[in-house]
Amino acid sequence: MNRLPSPLAMMQSLIALPSISSAQAALDQSNRPAAEQMASWLEPLGFRCELMPLPRQPDKCNLVATLGSGDGGLVLAGHLDTVPYDEGAWTTDPFTGTVRDGRLYGLGSTDMKGFLALAATAAARFQADQLREPLILLGTADEETGMEGAQRLLELGRPRARQAVIGEPTGMRPIRAHKGILMEAIQVTGQAGHSSNPAGGANAIEGMARVIAALQSLQAALRAEYNDPLFAVNHPTLNIGHVCGGDAPNRIPARCELHIDLRFLPGMPIEALRQRIHGAVRSAVADTAFGVEVRPLFDGTPAHGCEATAAICQAVERMTGDTAGAVDFATEAGYFGALGMDTVILGPGDIDCAHQPDEYLRLDRVEPTIDLLAGLIHRFCVDPAASH
Repeated sequence: MNRLPSPLAMMQSLIALPSISSAQAALDQSNRPAAEQMASWLEPLGFRCELMPLPRQPDKCNLVATLGSGDGGLVLAGHLDTVPYDEGAWTTDPFTGTVRDGRLYGLGSTDMKGFLALAATAAARFQADQLREPLILLGTADEETGMEGAQRLLELGRPRARQAVIGEPTGMRPIRAHKGILMEAIQVTGQAGHSSNPAGGANAIEGMARVIAALQSLQAALRAEYNDPLFAVNHPTLNIGHVCGGDAPNRIPARCELHIDLRFLPGMPIEALRQRIHGAVRSAVADTAFGVEVRPLFDGTPAHGCEATAAICQAVERMTGDTAGAVDFATEAGYFGALGMDTVILGPGDIDCAHQPDEYLRLDRVEPTIDLLAGLIHRFCVDPAASH
């Protein structure tokens, strides 16, 4: 077995390297130090490590670390960035990796630097010459904001493994499906005027009321058309999340802006949904004095679904004793699926403490996770014939 720092020491080292992703430039940070730290552990194990800069954010990079060669194999993946933290709300230093009451506290401990350290520990049990198909450890960038790291992998068409596990926090319960996300901004333009004469203007807020009614009708239609009992919320949801218009009660508002969030099921393509939104919005103000503009707040994240009969799904179900389910939050799995990989989500963290002050990872899940990942490496890289 190759020598590495202890799993705890590796988790603490990654936590100590801030790698916050944020839409606010003042908070946004590079993940390169964390990627370089991972590479420094993996290269002595025989991994070929590539740091893949993002075209629009060259200070951020994906880490693609490969042990063995050939086609197929297994990807163990996690993102190297974290969300921002609430300063003053933590009872420990977010970047120290404090051990207390059987838990490791720190930003990214559960979501999801901890998983990558455990994946490296599991990988250290194997030599390259044992592998008949490659093992790839993947650390992505920018997952918490725009998922540009996963998009870059899709653009390049790599990696090309057969199976993948993403170690997002699932409490060690396997997940084979999740919803996608689409967020759009809608602006209605009217005509300003004095409030004493409504005919002298075109009230953009009233125009937006038409748009909201149309979106509510679209939501009802999508709910009637699509249903998946695998999900706790078994239909698409559309949230009216932000609205802003007008500047004074005695002025007819000339502009109103709305932001929406659509969570959709596997099998619902992003662009087709976007077109339905655009069509509903434009129809709502057709033949009126209102102008309308619709723009994406980000590219959107695809939904993901892995067949229950897939080898990776059946393997994790046997190893955990749980039937693979679905979650309403999104991951990078949709991109991995588009690359041709059967992908499940399975990690030792708990989603209930992710993105929260005092984020933690239960230490009693460390060794079981390492053993499970080692079992998957053996199954899909050392003895892959059993999975074909």
